[in-house]
Amino acid sequence: MPTSKKVAFIGLGVMGFPMAKHLSQAGHSVTVYNRTSSKSEMWTQQNEGRSAGTPREAASGAEVTFICVGNDDDVRSVVLGDHGVLAGVAPQAVVVDHTTASAALAKELNELCSAQNVGFLDAPISGGQAGAENGMLTVMCGGQKKWFDLAAPIISAYSQACNLIGPSGSGQLTKMVNQICIAGLVQGLSEALEFGKRSGLNLELVLETISKGAAGSWQMANRGSTMIRNEFDFGFA
Repeated sequence: MPTSKKVAFIGLGVMGFPMAKHLSQAGHSVTVYNRTSSKSEMWTQQNEGRSAGTPREAASGAEVTFICVGNDDDVRSVVLGDHGVLAGVAPQAVVVDHTTASAALAKELNELCSAQNVGFLDAPISGGQAGAENGMLTVMCGGQKKWFDLAAPIISAYSQACNLIGPSGSGQLTKMVNQICIAGLVQGLSEALEFGKRSGLNLELVLETISKGAAGSWQMANRGSTMIRNEFDFGFA
């Protein structure tokens, strides 16, 4: 188990809430921030840790600050400005952005952090809500190895795989590769099931059968049965 660290977690959505929980359960000292303060209050009621009123306050004194919000604009809103993470984070600390954002933003934030002698990793995640809740996410990182080596043991609290792909932006580019793969798989699976439905087949039995053959995939195992039921809440942030 990694040594206990003082960490901050910004963003308590369907992904961030359980990820921060895993950090607390791993013995780290966790301070959370969420734009909707009731989420922070709920988290502190259910977990060991404290909440902060601003991202700056949360990042102050933290060795690693994690961010998991919605998009580029959301990341900027919690990182920049008088109340942002960069206003509170100390030199030699690390900022880890788990948001699925742009590679351009990753490079921009890396430059801003470097100017303050702060480490930065773009570290988007894959595995959905279930992966976050079960601590089985896949994390794809871009940045310098020294910052990765500091953050990776902490990230292990909620991940099954965490790899440094290359320099800043590489994590986000890898997530794009991941999403392109998923798009094709989901489209193929949905069209196949629609074909089976129109052919009058028992789709539950079809899935049970073909999932054990060459067509089997994570998407089939985790999305096939919900597609049959017309349920499409896939648990993204």
